[in-house]
Amino acid sequence: MRRRTTVGEVDAEVLAYTAGRDRILDLALVEAECMGTAAHATMLARVPVEPPLLTPTAVQRVIAELRKILADSAAGRFAITLADQDVHLAVERRLTEKLGELGRRVHACRSRNDQIALDLRLFARVRLAETTAAAADLARALIAFGRWHRRTPMAGRTHMQPAMPSSVGLWASAWAEGLLDDWILLQAAYDLNDQCPLGSAAGYGVPVPIDRPLTSALLGFSRPVHNVLHASHARGKVESAILSALGQVMLTLSRLAQDLILFSMPEFAYFRLPAEFTTGSSIMPQKRNPDVLELVRAKAAKVLAQAGLAAEILRAAPSGYNRDLQEIKEPFLEGFEVTISSLRILTALVKGLEADPEALRRGFRPEVFATDRALELVATGIPFRDAYHQVKAQLDRLVDQSPDQALAAKRHLGAPMGLDWAALAARVRQAATWAQRVCARHRACRDRLLNPEPA
Repeated sequence: MRRRTTVGEVDAEVLAYTAGRDRILDLALVEAECMGTAAHATMLARVPVEPPLLTPTAVQRVIAELRKILADSAAGRFAITLADQDVHLAVERRLTEKLGELGRRVHACRSRNDQIALDLRLFARVRLAETTAAAADLARALIAFGRWHRRTPMAGRTHMQPAMPSSVGLWASAWAEGLLDDWILLQAAYDLNDQCPLGSAAGYGVPVPIDRPLTSALLGFSRPVHNVLHASHARGKVESAILSALGQVMLTLSRLAQDLILFSMPEFAYFRLPAEFTTGSSIMPQKRNPDVLELVRAKAAKVLAQAGLAAEILRAAPSGYNRDLQEIKEPFLEGFEVTISSLRILTALVKGLEADPEALRRGFRPEVFATDRALELVATGIPFRDAYHQVKAQLDRLVDQSPDQALAAKRHLGAPMGLDWAALAARVRQAATWAQRVCARHRACRDRLLNPEPA
């Protein structure tokens, strides 16, 4: 059996297989598709050809219908049918149903290849900002927790063995600084994404004097992708790079989650997880399981795998567009959802986290002070290696020292009592401000495109 579509008749089984889950996934791209169509229509009206591709009045009619599509989408009334296959043909069908011949004119000089490349970049622009904002919120919560406990001793560990005197403040702020490093990667991904592919069509340009810099500016990009074939090649590569950055965020979260699981165990009891972030057992009444943290670990593995999946799909693709790229869309969209939701739930958890100073002090044993003792001998003039062996030979004779005194001695830059909390907080504010500006620019761009001044 064959099914009729906008681009011709297709075998029903082939249509179902090739459309895949795009009917569902593309509902997240309706806003981007409407923005791209509005910018493209605006540009078509300015192409210096006779007769004009579109008139200013026609553009106004197209944009008015795009606004209705957006409203219907927000209300859950906009559907993508199997015959549509994707958001691009669904919007074109709607424009044709409502505007007749005008709806069929809008696709001139455009391909679904550059449409989906654009939609994913517009989607990613906002989601990268939302990811940054969520990461800044978690970093802020970690800094608040760490600053409150900046003088609370905590035995530092290497190889999971007691190592040297440390503090809860050092532990918590280390994760905050890790998130700020992850923001550097998110910014790099944003810069790579901040190029407009629209107008590249199928990857080889069109024999019409379209204005690609205009559509790029209308859509709020810093510049167009220059080479039209590269605009096609960059599809998938950009998504892979973004997923890699998201994977680094999730890597930070996974290791933080593992620490929280470990140090909240009764054997340590350093931290108490908020009760609402634990779950019970169907058979064991006493259980308070750290399910949220365990799922963060698992979801981190998923996002890291999605980054690899995107690269593997792209790895053997020849030049030009290939349908393989469709399979990158789902892990790409899901990667953002998982990362943002994980950041948000960990932020709420950290805000309710409690430390047990007595349990933390019980984690100190005499050997934790061994390195400090060796360095005390160095201060008397003994070569370090000699001091090292002297202390090592007398480990069984080491005595407990004051963790507070040990911390007080560590005041150099970045040490437990040398942390620059103000500088760390300033970096968090910078990240949050960046995210706010990106979102504000995107909203302003959307509003200008879909609510333009009358011609």
